[in-house]
Parts: sequence; C-alpha cells; structure tokens
Amino acid sequence: MIDDRAAADLLEAALAETIALHERVRREASRAVLTAAAAIVDSLGRGGTLLLFGNGGSAADAQHVAAELVGRFQRERRALAAIALTVDSSVLTSIANDYSYDRVFARQIEALGHAGDVALGISTSGRSASVVDALVAARTGGLKTIALTGRDGGAVGAAADIHINVASSSTARVQEVHRTLLHVICDLVERSVCDRP
Repeated sequence: MIDDRAAADLLEAALAETIALHERVRREASRAVLTAAAAIVDSLGRGGTLLLFGNGGSAADAQHVAAELVGRFQRERRALAAIALTVDSSVLTSIANDYSYDRVFARQIEALGHAGDVALGISTSGRSASVVDALVAARTGGLKTIALTGRDGGAVGAAADIHINVASSSTARVQEVHRTLLHVICDLVERSVCDRP
C-alpha cells in the first residue's frame, strides 16, 4: 500500500530536483549543446553520419536519437544518417567475447566511422570504459566527438571534443535532463535541414 502523503512528497521532490537541474544546465551547458548540434548539422550536411552509443539507459537514449533522425522528430524532411551502435546483439556479443566489453563500441567506430562523421557517447557516470574507448577510437579516425555525461564528466568528458555535462550524482535526474537535451539537439538538426533552400 502506498502512503498518499509520502507519495505526494516523493513526486514533489523529484519534480523540484529535475526542474532545478534543468535550470542549472540551461545556465551552464547551453553553449556546449549549441556547439554539438552545429557539429552534427555540419557533418550531416557534408554526407556524414552520426554514430551514437552508451550503456543501459544511455543505450536506449542513443537508439531514441537515431530513430528521431532516421525517421522524423517533428517535421517531414529527408532521412538523416544516424546509427546507434547498441542494437546489433551479434556484433556486441562477438566483440565482447573475442576482445572485451570495453571494445564493443570502439570496434564498431573503427568499422563504420569515417573522418568527418560525428561520434556521440552518452554516460551518466562519466566513467564508462566502453564509451571512453569509442571516443578515443573516433578521434583517432578523424571523427568529431561529443560526450553527454553526468556527475563531473570524468574520463568520458575528457575524451571528447565537445562535452555536455549534467552535473548531478542522481542517475535518474541526469537521464531526464539528457533526454531533454537530446530532444533539443534533434530539433535543431531537423530545423537546420528543413530550413535549407
């Protein structure tokens, strides 16, 4: 049985916390978000591809963004080249088995990424070794790199050209803000494509 008062308090606290975090990110990370969107627009405009990756909930976010860009976000327009490196279970498990789990995204970057593409790694902890390795492989291959992180950004943030940090230790709150920022990026990318003559 859920206590009504306790439930209401929990709801109020969660909403207040995520609103406050959104406000802080609006003040502190807006420039990085706009820079990331511009890098993606530039790459897609030159025939590049956006490669997205992360673990757990961040894997779901990577897949969500790829779906919004290949399909559509809010407007009818041409399909955009975006691939989530989290969806092919045969590739993921063979790389994890034959190399190590840390290589599951890096190996795919080496196979699928080209100079001028964009690699976007998502990590709520900022410590995901598989995301760090992929960003390093992407930089080596001439890709532009973007990190979307939580906490202090950690090694993931340090490995990227563009770092968008949501500075909170709450995984749930970080994921909520990540989803908002990813939607803003999708909107900016889509508007840019639609507004081109």
